[in-house]
This record gives sequence, C-alpha cells and structure tokens, in this order.
Amino acid sequence: MNRKQRIHNLLKKKFKNFLINVQDNSNLHAGHNDFSGEAGTHLKIILINKNIAEINKLKIHRDIYSMLKKEFENGLHALEIKIN
Repeated sequence: MNRKQRIHNLLKKKFKNFLINVQDNSNLHAGHNDFSGEAGTHLKIILINKNIAEINKLKIHRDIYSMLKKEFENGLHALEIKIN
C-alpha cells in the first residue's frame, strides 16, 4: 500500500463525517532544489464536512499532523490541508 492510500485509510477511520480526498502533488515539485518528483512526498488533503455542524479546523489540522508524524519521519515532505 502506498503512502496516499495509507493516509486515506487513517483519515477515513478518524473523520467519519467527512468526504476525504488525498491528492499526490509530488510531480509538481520536480526540479525544485534537485527534487526528482518522487511520488508520495507532497500531498494535499481535502476534507468536506457532510454535516452542517460547526467544526474546529485548528483541532482537525493538529489531529492530522499528529496522525501523520511517522509519515513525515519517513519521507513525507509537504502537506496541504483544505477543510470545507
């Protein structure tokens, strides 16, 4: 299972009231500081709330970064998070 799939599975367990989209944008960074564009290093997470209830976006960001600590230690370089 690749990093994108692992992260999607983790998020799916934690954020059941959200639609989840994980995008791999690593190829967009090829050539920057001699980066090869290797897959799984630059990801974008989009969470869409299925409920109309108020959400704490800061807490969600913190939760995601905490959940992905090992991924950052093992090659994840950049993460963009968008919550709607």
